[in-house]
Amino acid sequence: MGKPLKSGDKTKSGWKQDPEGVKRDIIAAAISEFAKSGFTGGKIDDIAARTKTSKRMIYYYFGDKEGLYARALEAAYGNVRKGEIELNLEGLPPLDALAKLVSFTFDHHRKNPDFIRMVMIENVHHAEHLQASSIITSLNAGAISRLEGLIARGEASGDFRPGLDATELHWQISALSFFNVSNQPTFSALFGNALFTQRGQKSLRDRAVEMITAFARNPDK
Repeated sequence: MGKPLKSGDKTKSGWKQDPEGVKRDIIAAAISEFAKSGFTGGKIDDIAARTKTSKRMIYYYFGDKEGLYARALEAAYGNVRKGEIELNLEGLPPLDALAKLVSFTFDHHRKNPDFIRMVMIENVHHAEHLQASSIITSLNAGAISRLEGLIARGEASGDFRPGLDATELHWQISALSFFNVSNQPTFSALFGNALFTQRGQKSLRDRAVEMITAFARNPDK
C-alpha cells in the first residue's frame, strides 16, 4: 500500500476541485489497464500516468491495487446494468422489449471490449473478487429480476411460451453477445474477418435477436 497522504501533499491538478470526477477518471483508467494486463500484470504507476492524479492519491482513494481492481470490476458491471435500466422496456410489448434488450446487449459488449476482458480475467481468478462484491451481486440480481418481470408480462399476454426461466434466458443472451467479442481474434484467424465488419456485425446482431425471440415466442399464438 502507498504511504498515507499528508495534508501538504501535492498531486496533479484537479483532485481537490472534483474528487468524484478524479475517482471516475482513475476507475476508467484502471478498467483499461486491467483489461489489457490483467489483475496481476496491471500497474498502479501506469494507471496514475493516465489520470489527473498521483499514485499516492490512488492508494488514498482505493486502499491498494486489489481495492482498485474490485471497484473497476464493479464499475464495469454497473455500466451494462445502467444501460439496461435506461432502455425503459416496461412500456414496450414483450417481444419488442426482449428484442431491444438483445440488441442492446450485443451492441454494448461489441462497443466495450474492456468489459468483456475484465469478465474473462475474473473467470481466470475463479470469480474471487466478483463473489466478494455485494454491489455486483445486487446489480446482477436486479438484471434477473427485471427479466423475470418481462417474462411475467409476456406469459400473461400470451406472447411468450410458458415456463421460461430468467437466468437461462440471460445466459443465452449473454452467450451470443459475449462470444462475439471474446473469441474474435481466434475466430478471425481461423475463418477470416467477414463477420466482424460493420455488415457482418449487423447480421450477427439481427440473428441473435431472431434466435432469442423465436425461443421465447409462444408457438400457439
